[in-house]
Amino acid sequence: MSGAAWALLLVLSVLWGATFFFWKVLVAYAPPFTVVFGRVGVAALVLLLVLVLRGEGLPWTRAAWLRFFVMAALNNAIPFALIAYGETAIASGLASILNATTPVFTVLVAHVLTEDEKLTPLKLLGVGLGFIGVVALVWPDLLPGVLSANLFGELACLLAAVTYAFAGVYGRRFSGLSALTAATGQLVAATLLMLPFVLWVDRPWQLPMPPASFWLSLVTTAVLCTAAAYIVYFRLLAIAGATNLLLVTFLLPVSALLLGVLFLHETITPAALTGMALIGGGLAAIDGRLLPRPTRNIQL
Repeated sequence: MSGAAWALLLVLSVLWGATFFFWKVLVAYAPPFTVVFGRVGVAALVLLLVLVLRGEGLPWTRAAWLRFFVMAALNNAIPFALIAYGETAIASGLASILNATTPVFTVLVAHVLTEDEKLTPLKLLGVGLGFIGVVALVWPDLLPGVLSANLFGELACLLAAVTYAFAGVYGRRFSGLSALTAATGQLVAATLLMLPFVLWVDRPWQLPMPPASFWLSLVTTAVLCTAAAYIVYFRLLAIAGATNLLLVTFLLPVSALLLGVLFLHETITPAALTGMALIGGGLAAIDGRLLPRPTRNIQL
């Protein structure tokens, strides 16, 4: 990737790394569907306002909105809800490490669904290391007689990573739209997808009024970690490709872990460090910079 692409990747990693911290704050006061609806709803309003100020609009064709709704389900509604649920049981840092497996699943999805992002021996090595890292992370909760909320939270975050992998590949269909238009349409669609779940399942009007810290966290994660981040996301997708883009998950656990330790008093366990190291090694292999180019370009 170019230097500009790497700079955007670093910015995105900080924004999305902070998201795991804010998820933990938000789910302490509201159920997952309500938290997700608030995040995507506020972000959609912000981006719609930006579109209006720029004198632009959303496409209104049936095909365009079908793409928006599919991308919203894969990239927002489903993974956001799974991560929010996962963080009701596990630490924000652990959730971010599990989310770092997204490129591992992405190379498998891209190999099956694309013609130009096939598996190479090095990527296959990365997939293997990634899966060993996952085992190291969840092994304490897989021991005989252990079936806890922690395990379900971990599995939810892993399933979110799988969903993100499909989103990264499907997002190539947005190459004809600007980053702002694609992000806005996706978030509007995600808001509409989440609304029935909020009304029928959570019924937030029956919940106690959250404190100021909830609203501050919600606005911050909506405006910076969602609205601004998705503009960067679609720009990176266009210039770097699905697999390179999702390397952001290699970097975001750093900020997520730091915020969790400093402000949520979370601890980093040896299993978490081992799993992160193995997943990091796998992502480095997937990135393809461990060996000279002729070696890493061999396809299976």
